[in-house]
Amino acid sequence: MSNRHRLTFTAAPQHIDELGHVNNAVWLQWVQDIAVAHWEAVAAPAHQAAYVWVVTRHEIDYRGNIGAGESVTAETFIPEGPTGARFDRRVDFTNAAGKVIVSARTTWALLDRASGRLLRVPRDVAAPFLPEGANP
Repeated sequence: MSNRHRLTFTAAPQHIDELGHVNNAVWLQWVQDIAVAHWEAVAAPAHQAAYVWVVTRHEIDYRGNIGAGESVTAETFIPEGPTGARFDRRVDFTNAAGKVIVSARTTWALLDRASGRLLRVPRDVAAPFLPEGANP
């Protein structure tokens, strides 16, 4: 199974700031949107019912932007196994010319949905998100 997930985002008028391009807060929302979509597409239903992820850190590099009506393809992946309760996630946004214009590295922590407590990421939760051959 590939650990990569892709979505296309199109900039709508409400996403555009006073500089005429997608606002930084929108890029951050798109980072979260693709992360959630990846979890919902890959995680077992029992895991989705039992756990919830929260962000502990975002780091975003902006190398370009898009305007209203333009689209980007977002690709997210987990580069390596979890550390305790935390997973790092990468998200790259590529424009129509094939250039990565925004990259994000985010850190997410796993919580038990019922108690709200931080949990070490179980191997069976991590495995479907990792590159082939990686050790959860």
